[in-house]
Amino acid sequence: MKSIAGLASENKPLPAVPHPDFNKFKTEYHPNSGRPTVIENFSVYGCGDAVPPFVDNSPWLPFSCCADFEFAELAHRAALSKEHMDKFLWLIWNAVDGHAKLTFKTHGDVLRAWDKASMQMTPFEKHVISVDYQKGTLDFDVYSQPLWDWAMDLLNEPILAPHFEWNAQQLYKHDGTRYEQFIHEPWTADHWWRIQSSLPNNGVPFSFILYADKTHLSSSGNVKGYPVISRCANLPVPEDAEEDHKLSYTNLKHVVWHEAFLKFLEVIILYSKTGFAHKCFNDVERWLYALILLLLADYEEQCVMALIQGTGSLCPCPICLVPSSKLCDHTVTYPTQKVEDAQIRIKLYEENRAAGEAALKEQVENSNPHETISQDPLHAFQGGLYGYHIHEEAKSLAELLGRSALKQIDEQFDAFPRWRGLNHFHRVTNISFSDGNKFQDISKQFLFAAHNVLTKQKSKAGYMLLRCIASYLKVDMYILLDTQMESTLAAGEAAYEYCKVAGDSTKNWNFPKVHAGKHIFHDIREKGAARNFSTRPNEKQHGPLKRMYLRQTNHKDIANQLLQLDHRTLVSELIGGRIAQLDEQRLRELRDADNNNNDPDDNDDPEDATHIGVSFQGHIYLGSPQCPTSFADVEEANSSSRAFDQFWKKFSTFINEFLPAHDIPLPDGKMWLRPAAQDKLQEYRYLKVHYESVVDWKLAMDYLRCNLNFHGHERRDCTLIHTHDKDGNSKNIFAQILFMFKYSVGDQCLDLALVLPMDAPIGPRPAVDQDLQFTRLRVWPPASSEFLSIHSIIRGALVVPDYANPL
Repeated sequence: MKSIAGLASENKPLPAVPHPDFNKFKTEYHPNSGRPTVIENFSVYGCGDAVPPFVDNSPWLPFSCCADFEFAELAHRAALSKEHMDKFLWLIWNAVDGHAKLTFKTHGDVLRAWDKASMQMTPFEKHVISVDYQKGTLDFDVYSQPLWDWAMDLLNEPILAPHFEWNAQQLYKHDGTRYEQFIHEPWTADHWWRIQSSLPNNGVPFSFILYADKTHLSSSGNVKGYPVISRCANLPVPEDAEEDHKLSYTNLKHVVWHEAFLKFLEVIILYSKTGFAHKCFNDVERWLYALILLLLADYEEQCVMALIQGTGSLCPCPICLVPSSKLCDHTVTYPTQKVEDAQIRIKLYEENRAAGEAALKEQVENSNPHETISQDPLHAFQGGLYGYHIHEEAKSLAELLGRSALKQIDEQFDAFPRWRGLNHFHRVTNISFSDGNKFQDISKQFLFAAHNVLTKQKSKAGYMLLRCIASYLKVDMYILLDTQMESTLAAGEAAYEYCKVAGDSTKNWNFPKVHAGKHIFHDIREKGAARNFSTRPNEKQHGPLKRMYLRQTNHKDIANQLLQLDHRTLVSELIGGRIAQLDEQRLRELRDADNNNNDPDDNDDPEDATHIGVSFQGHIYLGSPQCPTSFADVEEANSSSRAFDQFWKKFSTFINEFLPAHDIPLPDGKMWLRPAAQDKLQEYRYLKVHYESVVDWKLAMDYLRCNLNFHGHERRDCTLIHTHDKDGNSKNIFAQILFMFKYSVGDQCLDLALVLPMDAPIGPRPAVDQDLQFTRLRVWPPASSEFLSIHSIIRGALVVPDYANPL
């Protein structure tokens, strides 16, 4: 038999008789909102009031037509040069056949359209700030969109208006015993509730999330960008070398950042105190109080934002006053840093600088930087704590066992089952990574690839580190949940043990990113699920900036060109969003009207060719059909596998038990169905499974494969299936898909699969399972394969072979 290892999971049993409110949702609005508490059934929750979408009959304006906008958008995203664009348009006009109206003929026409379209959004402004540095004055150019003007662009955009959320909410889901609170968006968390409580009765927060991180624009790294990206938190969520580490230069960067940031916030400071009257799309007038809800950055930028010294200081945390010698001690909670304390200290230090003190007091209300700074999972955990500390230490400990240990880990990484959305690695021990997303995927696979290498007998320190990785993965899983229950927050905090490393490890684990976990679950309670303060969405903006620098600028006067290109991206997304509001039929009607070519019977519209992928209703969808085959052919093609022994006869027994059990009549009144060896069936190698996520109760989808040669590799994915034991009791078990097919009985077409169950008795579990938090499964012998209806599949499951116990 084959032993399978997997990460442990916890299931909470439901009471025998469910509470009448089980699975109902309760929403309590802030008292200032004037809205009553609402209790909704599962099927209604989250639907909200039916708001008809804003429909613009000419959403591509000010472009002349939809084709012009689509061409300009494509050319911009493809970073076409002037020469390429002119050549592209020349080819189009030489091949145009009247299916679409396009007025562009030269690159200049496209530029003039972009200039006209750019007026739809607030342009960037240039500021010059001067700072004293080493007895001289340095000038720095700062480019920004005025934050409040950009906010007005959002408020005045019809397609966004219905999606703004103004009032704090407390959300609850009944778990069968009681209503348990859960958190996802920022307005469902505690901080928003407190802010709204501090405002006048008709006042609501208008919150901004700001992200900052430097990035290298050139491949050589000598040209850097320092983007600051803003997002409105009221809308749902959809990085000079020689002087770089000198203290004087570090202080200069702090001064430049804060002087530039002050320009960015000038109008916000005023409206955070006085409020701003705004009539919303539903004609309700609200007083909006601007504030900075979240600051997103890596640790280096957080230190700049909070004006602390960083790793060399006595208190290196930008949030609390933990001593530098106690960063890995999570048993003590230290006081939170306060802006007022910093102001008092500076006042004592510079009592004669009244003007400077007045400037220091100027701040955005409800925007204390020590409260708004959040522990970003990407930098602090996946790319930081794990990527640059735990992973490197694990490689070092494996290296002490010799090259054969490193080789074995790499081979087992290469043998790790492939899974959609999970990076596959051929080796990890001799490659340096810098991408937090890659480190996240490596961390999920390292335990499985190393558990039989860094054993307790061979490496005590290595084994202890694997235990830490197991705890880290559990905490990371809880941190990344998009909807947080009271129970998941408590479980995440209880699991936080991964800084307990081997006593004989030579690494110093006392650094700021170990301490970050002390604040992460508090951040979630205060500000919403971690995706709200993750830098991951904003990090994706670095790629387009680099591509624009490399492909669309002349590498001179970079700032103006990049800002112009970035502004076009914003306008493109705005117009593209308007077009996306239209359904396919309406968009076609508008295009036809614009082209003066109304022909509803034209089935050759080239738009039909743009619909890629297949939508489906229901639980499952079978894809990648093969040529029809027979039972005999299947047996012959898989003769080397005991799982396909007696395939035809085993199917005959199954089908005669399956049909009566599901009230499917046999054709022609037969009492027994006798499939012939040459009867045809249709094999499929791809399966999409819809299921309800237990995290956020939304529909999710798994993509499963059963293919002997999927991109050069055998792929037989595993699933969680619903079945019954011999006594008829319902149960869920894991199984591996061996073959998927459709078979017709009369006018019924059945979706079936041959699977290998994984519920064989295990016996005593080894200690490693408990230490590394594995759930061990055991497959039955291949001859024990079974047929089942594909509709009994609940969802996919990533199951990893136990490399310590191969077949």
